[in-house]
Amino acid sequence: MHIFANDMKQTEVVAAVIRRGNEIFATQRGYGEFKDWWEFPGGKIEPGESAEQALKREIREELDADITVGNLLQTVEWDYPGFHLTMRCYWCELTSEALHLNEHEAAAWLTKETLFSVKWLPADYVVLKEIGDNLEAV
Repeated sequence: MHIFANDMKQTEVVAAVIRRGNEIFATQRGYGEFKDWWEFPGGKIEPGESAEQALKREIREELDADITVGNLLQTVEWDYPGFHLTMRCYWCELTSEALHLNEHEAAAWLTKETLFSVKWLPADYVVLKEIGDNLEAV
């Protein structure tokens, strides 16, 4: 357990690193303090949910899509102004190609070469090198 001197609010989330061959799915936030920044889709774990259940629910809510949740890629600890984020990132795959943006203003499939071409949220940025290392150049 971490004890923070400033009693910063703790937020625990899960993120789906959705892979399709050598591409990764990224979404652009359409709301809030970080509007227009890019992120991996996902969200907060509700009481009583496992990380996998939360990811599947969040992707259904955000993208009208179903996913298969794979291995844990990385856990990111990040201090944002006003809260400390713990984000567990999982490799995921869509169970079908159909998806719809319910909360985001844009989305893109990014390759190893284009992974750094968008403005990522700081916590999401941390995981990009490991993702890039797992993608082959096109």
